[in-house]
Amino acid sequence: MWSELLQTFLISISPLGEARVGIPYGMLHGQNPVLVYLIGMGANLLALPFFNWLLDTFDKKLWRFTWYRKRSVKLMRRAKEGVGASIKKYDFWGLMLFVMIPLPFTGAYMGVIAARVLNVHRPKAYRAISLGVIISSTIIAATTYLGMLGVRLL
Repeated sequence: MWSELLQTFLISISPLGEARVGIPYGMLHGQNPVLVYLIGMGANLLALPFFNWLLDTFDKKLWRFTWYRKRSVKLMRRAKEGVGASIKKYDFWGLMLFVMIPLPFTGAYMGVIAARVLNVHRPKAYRAISLGVIISSTIIAATTYLGMLGVRLL
């Protein structure tokens, strides 16, 4: 039991899985759906301040190196081209929708990067990203749970 919950937490806090993978993992391994939802969503929300701190630290320490600066600028340009217009146009709601949509490369980590690139005020970005994570986690948990119920009925 504890090992699956720990794995749910680790998957949900990682940039490769986030809660979109962690929540279904926990539920499909027979864990309490409410507990899995809370752990997955909580882990994904914990990633926000940690990832922001990590980006701040890397920028302070590595910005003076050309190879880091070039890669950072390239990543920022790609992020700005991909979602910049939508997020800039709709501001808080655009960022929230970007994070909320359960598709690859649209989660909390990319939301933090997009907010930084587009200079969204950090507290506003945290609120938008957090709301997006909560809604996305709720959608994922509900669809996984209902899907499992449907499979059991067959």
